[in-house]
Amino acid sequence: MPSSYIDTYYRRTLASAENYPVAEGRLTAEICIVGGGLAGLTAALELARAGRSVLLLEAERVAWGASGRNGGFVSPGYATSLSAIERRAGREQAEELYRLTMEGVGIVRRNIESLGIADAAPSPGIMRVLRYDGGVALQEERDAQEKRFGRKLRYLGHDETQALLRSPKYHAALADDDAFHFHPLNYARGLAREIQRLGGTIHEGSPVLSCELEGPVKRLRTAQASIEAEQVLFTTGGYTGGLFAPLKRSFLPIATYVLLTEAAPELIGQAIRTSAGIGDDRRAGDYYRLVEGGSRILWGGRITTRTSEPRDVAALLRREMVTTYPQLAPLKVELAWSGLMSYARHLMPQIGQYRPGVWYCTAFGGHGMNTTAIGGTVIAEAIRGDSDRFKLFAPFGLSWNGGPFGTAAVQLTYWSYQAADALRERRQ
Repeated sequence: MPSSYIDTYYRRTLASAENYPVAEGRLTAEICIVGGGLAGLTAALELARAGRSVLLLEAERVAWGASGRNGGFVSPGYATSLSAIERRAGREQAEELYRLTMEGVGIVRRNIESLGIADAAPSPGIMRVLRYDGGVALQEERDAQEKRFGRKLRYLGHDETQALLRSPKYHAALADDDAFHFHPLNYARGLAREIQRLGGTIHEGSPVLSCELEGPVKRLRTAQASIEAEQVLFTTGGYTGGLFAPLKRSFLPIATYVLLTEAAPELIGQAIRTSAGIGDDRRAGDYYRLVEGGSRILWGGRITTRTSEPRDVAALLRREMVTTYPQLAPLKVELAWSGLMSYARHLMPQIGQYRPGVWYCTAFGGHGMNTTAIGGTVIAEAIRGDSDRFKLFAPFGLSWNGGPFGTAAVQLTYWSYQAADALRERRQ
């Protein structure tokens, strides 16, 4: 039987909890997708819409991992900067890659609307706030984004920012009214329902134990089933095991943490006076948003290479919240949880073809809601033979993760970011 979802705000507000059966017997499909997160679900949906035979295998539940535990922010961009992408791929290709992320936002929005996933509860607006006096640079970024990509971002100076966010830490903000935040688990389960309606097959509680990928017919085994398919797509994330070694060697599992406060609308309203999602400018920053009509705060932040859940996660996050908003000191934490994201060392998604008939679409940590949408879409296009847009990601392949040295380097880098951020703030 599939595992239950861990206790999160999303599980507590899950609109429907139908189970998909465990895979059993001899199964065949044109395309077998391994991993039921948002990348796998998006690819399965696009293939099912085209009338292709799709079978999706999920080890736990649909969107059980990071896809159903995250902050729910849907906005353009990647986990790394546009300038870093340009250095590796060149200016023209970097711009094409960035436009894909804008398309990804549109894909999620259209799916919510066309499939009637009302319980995804999209709420418009995301603000990026500065914790230092850098308004001029922020205005220059706004102008550059409009010139290069046609994005309409709003600059908020100190007084406008303070009117919405009553924090002594904040100096200015950049607001994206076309971005939004939502309930990712309800969205994922809405995609799954549509895949099934279109004739696709989904199996939960069905981890793949072995696979043979060399021949024209790919063979996979679970505990109770054998599967044959012409094409296999791996869309596993932070919980990837050793099944497909090239993936296991190419990503780092990074833990992030989220808390949910008690319901206290009047107290929260003294601090946060906007329904937009908020993310600060720090490289090791926080992100948060109001839920339940402003009654509670969903606050996320901190990353670590420690994959076991720390006992003090709620205390760590609450300290960040109260440091940012001292007036929220009486606010209690009702729930806290963690999840594993997958990061490549280059901080870009890994999307491509490993060999004929074997595809991968993974490593969406840090900016996954829009990038899983476009990743699943471009791989589905490639499998259908409709486009080769997936090749835009070729400069960001399955690079070795560095093993234990890579893990240590990531943690040291994160600590250095925290130190640099703290030093910059103290200089204000």
